[in-house]
Amino acid sequence: MTEKQIEELLKDYHWMVNSVRVMRENLQDVGGKLTAQYGIEAAMPKAQGGSSDPVYTEVVRRSKHFKTIEGYENKIKLIQEYIHIIQDTREKEVLHWILEGKGYSWIARHMGLSHTHIKRFFSSIAKKISKDVQDVQNVQKCI
Repeated sequence: MTEKQIEELLKDYHWMVNSVRVMRENLQDVGGKLTAQYGIEAAMPKAQGGSSDPVYTEVVRRSKHFKTIEGYENKIKLIQEYIHIIQDTREKEVLHWILEGKGYSWIARHMGLSHTHIKRFFSSIAKKISKDVQDVQNVQKCI
């Protein structure tokens, strides 16, 4: 993965974790608008090209959510697998707050550093992780 892709994953980490949690909670709910229509609505023509079975439609919708959750989880796991690479104390602190969803300005105020200094730390973190990911991918290609 490129350094830019790693930066995007680090920035998106917090909301992806929250989305996975919320999506899983919502998938636990069963039922909802799954009953067939009654009365005159039942006799009306149905839209073409889709299924009129509400259970099937719900299964398809949930299947898409499971795929989305799986994609987010893979990205989250990738970041979690490479966090140990960051050894510098300040970089660890910046990484922690980035993963918590804090912005550069907030981190800069919290650590008493400049906004650009935090950006440099962030770039360094992304560069180290990207390099290690590429090294692992290169080794896997050779095997």
